[in-house]
Amino acid sequence: MSDSYNDVAATTARGAAAGAGTGAGAPAALLAVGETMAMVAPFAGGRLADADQFRLDAGGAESNVAAHVAALGHRTAWFSRLGDDPLGHRVASQLAHRQVDVAAVVFDEQHPTGVYFKDPGHGVSYYRAGSAASRLSRADVDVVPLAGVRILHLSGITAALSPSAAAFLDGIIDRAHTEGVLVSFDVNHRLALWDCATAAGILESFARRADLVFTGRDEAESLWGTVTPAEIRARFSDVPELVIKDGDIGATVYLADAEFFEPSAVVDVVDVVGAGDAFAGGYLAAVFDGAPPPERLREGHRRAALTLRTTGDSIAEPTSQTNESVLQ
Repeated sequence: MSDSYNDVAATTARGAAAGAGTGAGAPAALLAVGETMAMVAPFAGGRLADADQFRLDAGGAESNVAAHVAALGHRTAWFSRLGDDPLGHRVASQLAHRQVDVAAVVFDEQHPTGVYFKDPGHGVSYYRAGSAASRLSRADVDVVPLAGVRILHLSGITAALSPSAAAFLDGIIDRAHTEGVLVSFDVNHRLALWDCATAAGILESFARRADLVFTGRDEAESLWGTVTPAEIRARFSDVPELVIKDGDIGATVYLADAEFFEPSAVVDVVDVVGAGDAFAGGYLAAVFDGAPPPERLREGHRRAALTLRTTGDSIAEPTSQTNESVLQ
């Protein structure tokens, strides 16, 4: 294990320049794997039932992270299954416009792309049963393009989609370890997919196998009864780099021999959905930059603050196309 706060960054910093900003065909520094759906949300905030204009966008925890890391200057890729339908091809196109490599995505002719609707401040409605992403399985493990990747980013959402998707997650973590790829895992417990009792042991087992883990203090309390960041750290003492987010209070990172805390930014919140992905994206981009832990946390907070001010899962970068539609 490397010294001080560079436990995870030690491997990624070497060769980061080779993976960032290079030409077509260069390996991605970060590969994100997991479900992405078509997302519909009121364009200007307000309730879903009352809005006149809507955004039609790509939304998924792992691909959101890839888009944020790409926006901060690093090569990223995303792998999953999408329906071979207009929404699936639209999702892939939108991610490509955000500089995320989608060349390895599988388009499934038999199963549709999932859809979800945001009702800002009042939750999310999902229409994902039987989606192409839920058909991920161990057969897909060998298809994932890991060559040259330094960090594989996953989340607990994949494990909740179906037994075959959970088996896929298990297999891709094994393959990453075998090939020397670091694993980043966001717990991302979704009550809409599975209850705490069912999820707790499964998510804990996946988190224990990762090199870098993100979790919310509140979700950890719901899953494992750990109330404070220190209690969460005690439960996951063997995780090399553990990041605990605590809403508008701040975030703490625990390493083998140190811990650091950074307060959250003060933000006028439009919608909280997607902020955790933005935080992880900012944090991982800072890891690739070789930044020390306090700066990783600050970059996570900066990225999350931008997302909190919009109804979308991602941020419209001023220098890039977003390929986002407005529905009226």
